[in-house]
Amino acid sequence: MILALYQHPMRSFRKQLLQFLEQEDFEKNLTLIYKFPTQKTINALFAFLCSPDKKIKKNATIAMGEVVSKIAETDMDYARDIMRRFLWSLNEESGWIGWGSAEAMAEIMARNKELAQEYYKFLISYISEGDNYLLFEDLREEVILGLKRLSQVHPHLVNEVSHLL
Repeated sequence: MILALYQHPMRSFRKQLLQFLEQEDFEKNLTLIYKFPTQKTINALFAFLCSPDKKIKKNATIAMGEVVSKIAETDMDYARDIMRRFLWSLNEESGWIGWGSAEAMAEIMARNKELAQEYYKFLISYISEGDNYLLFEDLREEVILGLKRLSQVHPHLVNEVSHLL
């Protein structure tokens, strides 16, 4: 089904990806995401992470985790660039609020142990007193949701904040 959608030249890429994210059997068909061009997919998923529709946001988070963890298998530098883009989005100086960034980072880390080892402390720093502490409560809640997801796969990484989860 998704291949047929992708071949329609009249439809915009984002519209095709949105239809993919809206599927009822989304997780069952997740690997079909590799049929889409990687860079375009990453950029569109960043936008869908901000969706007010919880289903779209959740599926975009899962898709981002899948795509970036797959990228990391062959191009770790590119995967790190994407992780840094998430970090930048959570920085006040970025001008972007960073909706969905913490959850997407956690999903990526849940799927890739090496990225988890490198970036888990950043998530922890967003809910711990200090320079990175996020003042916006809704973003801290997203960090906690992300850390809960990370704890499902790598519980030892979040021991120091397990009382908050």
